[in-house]
Amino acid sequence: MAKLGTATLRRLLRSRPPTIIPAVVPTGALSCSHRQYHCSSAASDDETGGKWLTLPPFSPSVDGAAAGKEFASGGDPVKRVLDGKTTALKWILRCCPDLPRNLVQKLFRLRQVRRESAVSEISSGGDQSRKNYLRRVAAKEPLNIGDRIYLPITVRNAPEKKESYDCSEEERKFIQGLVLYKDSAIIVMNKPHGLAVQGGIGIKTSLDELAATCLTLDGSESPRLVHRLDRDCSGLLLLARTQTSAALLHSVFREKTSSVSVYGVGKNRRTLKRKYWALVIGRPRRPRGLISAPLRKVVVDDGKSDRITVHGDGELMSSQHAITEFRVLESSSHGYSWLELCPLTGRKHQLRVHCAEVLGTPILGDLKYGWQSHRTRKHLSSSPESSEKTAAKMFPFGLNLEGGDISSKQPHLHLHSKEIVLPDISELLEKLEVCSDYDPSGLKSLKFDAPLPTHMQISRDILKSQGAM
Repeated sequence: MAKLGTATLRRLLRSRPPTIIPAVVPTGALSCSHRQYHCSSAASDDETGGKWLTLPPFSPSVDGAAAGKEFASGGDPVKRVLDGKTTALKWILRCCPDLPRNLVQKLFRLRQVRRESAVSEISSGGDQSRKNYLRRVAAKEPLNIGDRIYLPITVRNAPEKKESYDCSEEERKFIQGLVLYKDSAIIVMNKPHGLAVQGGIGIKTSLDELAATCLTLDGSESPRLVHRLDRDCSGLLLLARTQTSAALLHSVFREKTSSVSVYGVGKNRRTLKRKYWALVIGRPRRPRGLISAPLRKVVVDDGKSDRITVHGDGELMSSQHAITEFRVLESSSHGYSWLELCPLTGRKHQLRVHCAEVLGTPILGDLKYGWQSHRTRKHLSSSPESSEKTAAKMFPFGLNLEGGDISSKQPHLHLHSKEIVLPDISELLEKLEVCSDYDPSGLKSLKFDAPLPTHMQISRDILKSQGAM
């Protein structure tokens, strides 16, 4: 952004307000179309000319959190609830996603942001009229419906927000190749093994940063995570493309977990379904069943790390109710089983702990919760076709997507998010934009299926080739 001298800034702040000309704002949900600003200025003697960049008037949008909660509860039609609360700072960041946040905050500190206000005036003849004036606005000042925000025209010369991760063309194509589906509300990806979903200590690259860089499609908002997968878990990952769809989906995931904990398993099963495949060491005693075991985090190694464990007393505040459905798909004479796991609650490491501590069958490759079983497990040799040595292939971000199957001494985690069924969020939001009440009974569902990663498919082929399944 070009720096403004003190004298110039003072003249800008004293300049006459611009002539207010309505900007053409598309109807419907707020999207990247709000970047099409309208700029106008009033005649002025100073060199600044009173020029401003006009943002669209603030208009309430669908309250995604409230809509998601009503939809997840089932039964009555979903009522449209409008979110009419926002601040000047939030509205600017929403309308101008390319502007760096620190730059917008600096504009507020320098008192360069204006808000249009209508003031009633009485003429000498007694006639009352309303005129629009611009006044300074604070960052946290709430906006009323129809309020306009004005920024200095110089922000057009400001550098765009830097990408959180500088991707090469190969890395960008790799991330974009993981996308299985996208619409105006969501993006569905097939996450590879070894790629962290969120940043943290010791994590150089994470999918949330990469998505902001590589998957901000058509100039839209940066995608937002809806749920999480462990770093070593592969499979379907859901991202929201807008703030509204993210709030709605977060509410659906949250309500699903809380309703199952309070009302039982039969509540809200139509809203969201997830299925995982896992190759475990051993065989459960029953071919199918329901695991209901509260989980609790404990600190180990003198506070250096933590782990999740089953806690017998589910009434303690520190424990979280966790429920998982399981079904044995296939069993091996060599001591391995393929399981289908359906988490009805969303707790950290829920599937891994339930398999290891409740079923007594830890997931292959899960040394955190099943290291003892890995010491005694039966190692299987690979088939001649898969054992042929080939040149190691280099994958973006240093990912190791080869090896790690059942024949490896150090197998990858054999846990895969296989299937997700969820409502068509894009259609639901479109209906709520035009209808005050919407009956979601006719809303179609979207079903996604992700193929097994290479290491799990090789393990499956090895077990079949040896007649073990």
